[in-house]
Amino acid sequence: MKNVLDSSENFADFTDSPYYRDVVYPKFSQREYERRFSAVRDYARKQNLDAVIICGGPNHWSACYGMGWLTNHTREWHAISNYLILSVKPSDEPTLIYSMGGSHAEATRRAITISDVRTSKNGKFYAQIAERIKELKLESSRIGITMIDPRFGDYPPVNQINGLKEKLPDAEFVFLPDFFHELWCIKSTEEIEAMKEAGRICDLALRAIQDSARPGVKEYELRAEVAHTILKHDAEFNFIIIGTTPMSNPAQFFGNPRPSNRTLNQGDLILNELAVEYRGLQVQIGSPICVGQPTERVKRFWDDIAKPGFAHMEKFLRPGVTLEEISKAGRWYRERGSQSRPLLLHGLGVSSERPECCLDRIEAQPYESTLKPGMTLMLEPDAITPDGMLGLFIGRSYVITESGHEALTKTPIELLVA
Repeated sequence: MKNVLDSSENFADFTDSPYYRDVVYPKFSQREYERRFSAVRDYARKQNLDAVIICGGPNHWSACYGMGWLTNHTREWHAISNYLILSVKPSDEPTLIYSMGGSHAEATRRAITISDVRTSKNGKFYAQIAERIKELKLESSRIGITMIDPRFGDYPPVNQINGLKEKLPDAEFVFLPDFFHELWCIKSTEEIEAMKEAGRICDLALRAIQDSARPGVKEYELRAEVAHTILKHDAEFNFIIIGTTPMSNPAQFFGNPRPSNRTLNQGDLILNELAVEYRGLQVQIGSPICVGQPTERVKRFWDDIAKPGFAHMEKFLRPGVTLEEISKAGRWYRERGSQSRPLLLHGLGVSSERPECCLDRIEAQPYESTLKPGMTLMLEPDAITPDGMLGLFIGRSYVITESGHEALTKTPIELLVA
């Protein structure tokens, strides 16, 4: 086949080539992946499923979701979703239906944990899934379909679902709830170590803003410095939020999700939140940075409200504390004549996720309503002045330990000055 690569059909489907044979991709141990596959198969058996079609896409809330967690394919940008077919029988090899063919597919085979990677044949994922289901002799079985995006509850597109039903008329398809979150809510030792590395890169990315910020620099140039720092440490960014406003006349309580062409000036305040994804797991950080010395108003608000408020909330990060207690603790800001965003704390996994603890609501399952060792969380109570014009966002990521908590990022809670 190597002599006829100018044939579209041949180029799309070549496998077991010598291409990329010397690549090196960091992965978790085989034992860790076996633990994950076993957990999913156990869940499927309890639901009387014979197989599961596991989805994962590129958007923030998906971040390749269960497909990435199981396969190490943690950065998909070609399709709404790719699909992993997993039989409950350990002897049946998993199959990834990948968006692209040719060199893209071959590189992906090298990067992930399974060898059976098949092209979507220009988006006909359903046809390839159906073919594999028939090979497994499961065409009359009960098959689960996971969400692509658990935050908004999105499942595969209608053309893929309709195609599956047409190709596999005797199969029973079951749309599954977000069961993956429970499987990774408590992190393994390997996962925590990977998140510590993500935290280290978060610290470096934040320092990149501090080191690069000066009058004349544009917001998007700060974003570029952050992206460069993250990428050169073999990580990915899920989001880079950077916004700037004059300390003398502030009009911002949270960073800009779309950094602009605005030029920094002496006396500006930089608000930010950064999300680093390493080996498919995310850690976040945020700290206000002053361009020049802080004004008296900013310094006083930091010293009296932002810093002590964060320290107050941090004390609740220990085993046995309920989200209800954390929600009530967030009233600290109002009790001192200030305010905050509703969101106080959320979980971390392959993306920002539950539990979500706000001043006025809590979104959590029973298994995560009380803090437990191994849970990973982002604490981010954004202190805001009563007039709503100035905010000093602080965010740090933590793992709950047997005795309390450990910060996954090491940048001190101080008002940074560029």
